[in-house]
Amino acid sequence: MKMRRVSTGHNAAGRAIVVSDTEVEPDTIAAMRGSEFHKLWGADSPQSFPDDGSQPVAPAYFPPLGGYRFGMFTLMPQTASQPEGDPRTHMNEFKARLPGLAAHMEHNAQGMHTSDTVDFEYIVSGEVWLELDDGASVLLRAGDTVVQNGTRHVWRNKSAEPCQVVTFMVGVTRHPSGMEIARLSRSRASGAGA
Repeated sequence: MKMRRVSTGHNAAGRAIVVSDTEVEPDTIAAMRGSEFHKLWGADSPQSFPDDGSQPVAPAYFPPLGGYRFGMFTLMPQTASQPEGDPRTHMNEFKARLPGLAAHMEHNAQGMHTSDTVDFEYIVSGEVWLELDDGASVLLRAGDTVVQNGTRHVWRNKSAEPCQVVTFMVGVTRHPSGMEIARLSRSRASGAGA
């Protein structure tokens, strides 16, 4: 599904103008059939005014310290059919379309991840379970909001309908980093199998 994005800025005289009115195509991934990720806006550094309203460069899925991301993602039900094809091809597509997200994922706990961000989420439609690392979970439905303070978590759609979530992420300092937490998880998983 395309999403309309209107962005404003300032002209050379400092007056407010509409800079663009466009439809944003979602990133889709064969391995997550039906799921969509809309990268609506983001920057890798704080913005200043007046600005010209052009979209900043923000290549990675998660923002760095001081950066931010605004987007929406659609989670399909867990019962959705699994894709056919080569898993390596699917992973390469995942890494190309959502740079940096796969590196934060824990391989021994599907979907579990930790980011160096404070996330503000709004459930637009459907329902989803937010599960944390201590086993705590909460059911979220359309109209609910979440302030996620860099917690280790996974989203699980146990319903029969897609769930759409709007998110705004701000890059913050954390120790250990989300990447380090994922690495530690992978090390523990490979050590357990030895």
